[in-house]
Amino acid sequence: MEGIGAEGASVASPVAQWGHDVWRVYQYYLDKTTPHAFYRWIGTFVVGAIYCLRVCYVQGFYIIAYGLGIYILNLLIGFLSPLVDPEIDPSDGPSLPTKGSDEFKPFIRRLPEFKFWYSFTKAFIIAFVMTFFSMFDVPVFWPILLCYWIVLFVLTMRRQIAHMIKYKYIPFSLGKQKYGGKKSSASGSGSRGD
Repeated sequence: MEGIGAEGASVASPVAQWGHDVWRVYQYYLDKTTPHAFYRWIGTFVVGAIYCLRVCYVQGFYIIAYGLGIYILNLLIGFLSPLVDPEIDPSDGPSLPTKGSDEFKPFIRRLPEFKFWYSFTKAFIIAFVMTFFSMFDVPVFWPILLCYWIVLFVLTMRRQIAHMIKYKYIPFSLGKQKYGGKKSSASGSGSRGD
């Protein structure tokens, strides 16, 4: 009996090893894209444009597009929300400053940018693959779905913006803050050459 189990494990081992090696290579290249956010997003928007062209060309799969829109809206809410919501959890952990006299605490997202990008891209790729299977082409009146999604988006973003205003946080940083102190020594360097 033991020989049979050992044989089965050794047969599955090369397949499992190959799967592990493929996953490591995939993770390696995924990790190498981490610092290149601009190019990652360009690639994602290319994938999104290809998906949109596919849906327009086939003139179907609107229910997949609606589900994709709802999923992306959910990702966007996680991306714009703080890790610790002061409305739900007023604990002693990291929180947002509520008064001007409070010390600066950096905004920590509930869904980091890399995971947001990865989930966003993966959703478009999965939706694109689903457009090749006719069982997902459910006949629906797409203008109703579009109107419902727009209403859902407006209401959700209005609530999110009200939350941002109430707790005084901005989920975006536009780089390092620049101060208007001393100018660089470029003007002084010309006088030293005399």
